[in-house]
Amino acid sequence: MPTVGANLVFALLPVVSPLGDHKDRPYKGLIQLKDALGGKEHTVSELAYTTALALAKKIRQRELSSREVLDYFLERVAQLDPRINSVVTIDAQRARAEADAADTALARGEACGPLHGVPITIKDSFQTAGMRTTSGAPELADFVPQEDAWPVARLRAAGAVIFGKTNLPIYAGDLQSYNKIFGTTHNPYDLSRTPGGSSGGSAAALACGFTPLELGSDIGGSSRLPAHMSGVVGHKPSYGIVPSHGQIPGPPGTLTLADLAVAGPMARSVEDLELGLEIMAGPNRWEQRAWRLELPPPRRQTLKEYRVAAWLDDPRCRVELEVRTLLENAAHALTQAGVSVDTAARPDFPLEKAVKTFFALLQAALAGGVPRDRIESYAATTGDTPLADTRRLLAMRHREWLSNNERRLQLRRRWETFFEQWDAMLLPVMPCPAIPHDHSEPQAARLASVGGEQRPYWDLLAWMAPAGACYLPATVVPVGRLANGLPVGIQIVGPYLEDRTTLDLAKHLLAIVGGCPRPSGF
Repeated sequence: MPTVGANLVFALLPVVSPLGDHKDRPYKGLIQLKDALGGKEHTVSELAYTTALALAKKIRQRELSSREVLDYFLERVAQLDPRINSVVTIDAQRARAEADAADTALARGEACGPLHGVPITIKDSFQTAGMRTTSGAPELADFVPQEDAWPVARLRAAGAVIFGKTNLPIYAGDLQSYNKIFGTTHNPYDLSRTPGGSSGGSAAALACGFTPLELGSDIGGSSRLPAHMSGVVGHKPSYGIVPSHGQIPGPPGTLTLADLAVAGPMARSVEDLELGLEIMAGPNRWEQRAWRLELPPPRRQTLKEYRVAAWLDDPRCRVELEVRTLLENAAHALTQAGVSVDTAARPDFPLEKAVKTFFALLQAALAGGVPRDRIESYAATTGDTPLADTRRLLAMRHREWLSNNERRLQLRRRWETFFEQWDAMLLPVMPCPAIPHDHSEPQAARLASVGGEQRPYWDLLAWMAPAGACYLPATVVPVGRLANGLPVGIQIVGPYLEDRTTLDLAKHLLAIVGGCPRPSGF
């Protein structure tokens, strides 16, 4: 069993009880809970949008019980999620047992961690012991793991009560969230659009106030893209600091930690991101006997000390005007707050080079899921289309991967030089807001509308490349909404292993722009 976080060690809660699902929920009306601090009843939105840290404090001080909060979220999901379809598996019986155990422990004066008794959901690609985990794959529709994935175990050890799993594309392999088991998850700001992927169910659940904290993953933008499209916050950690043993894919039991892939927290406050990272970060199973992780503190003690660059548009992937305006407004807001912001500073490489290297490494990392009999035919693919390029990359030889890996290292070295002068870089997340649902296959042949122009689907991932290819931390926060109400996020990218710098700057920026938006009706 993994130890917990960089600095935290807690005991695991008991793991008991069989599966439940949406049909197990008997609730008729939304419960209201008394706020012991103010003597007033919580409205739906007040409790639904309370942070994980605040809920933990209220539970720890016995102003609210874990069972009360859990029943509230179960009922909220039952009433409001059917039109969104974000929480696709519920284990109510087990969650109630764990919540009751948490309350009993507090009555004895015992608490097991900073999330003691806080109910949360988990992306369905992460194995949860005793609870169905499918990764959206029909062949895993009835799979019930015997062990937690490592990040899940660490969240449990910190006291979290896991009551449900959130939707995703099959094997976390798309920037939209849909599959043949559970269907399509909708964006709460516009049901005709996706909340993102692959952590789309996670982002939608957070946006709707169904959970205060989520566990997402990111190999090609799977946390950052949904955070942007759904108006929540997400953190892609530096590669290697959050072990994701037990995530699917690969198949259950796989021990490989895939290139580029990370696990990280998603939430509605940066403080919750910081807590989630603190809990989950640490050495992996191969290194835990001797290695320790001690992330450096933020580079600056005050906001005005930060030196920030802003790369908010590029000919390689033009950003829609209204989206770019919100990004520029965010950069200007930092300037108004006293931050030194330079809109011309760049690392010593073009976006195109980062994109080409990233896509090559990404397809290589995904190639393990390609049947062997297709590899040779993919290698022989001809033509100059996104689909042809994707197939050739999936079939690349190891010597080609070595060349792409060296290109990655050269880019990392250029980032190192850049961050000697700058503390962080602001980047777009996507060139457009959340896109309409499009489940046509193959993905590489799809088109997306950006500013009225039809572009290749994979262009939507271009701004994932600078941080993704180079293992850098990236924190996404919303910076406003478009005229049509759709949210827009910005990436804050920092030096490798300096996650606390991007999180600190993100916390300041989110406070300046007024926090995460809320979709109407929730």
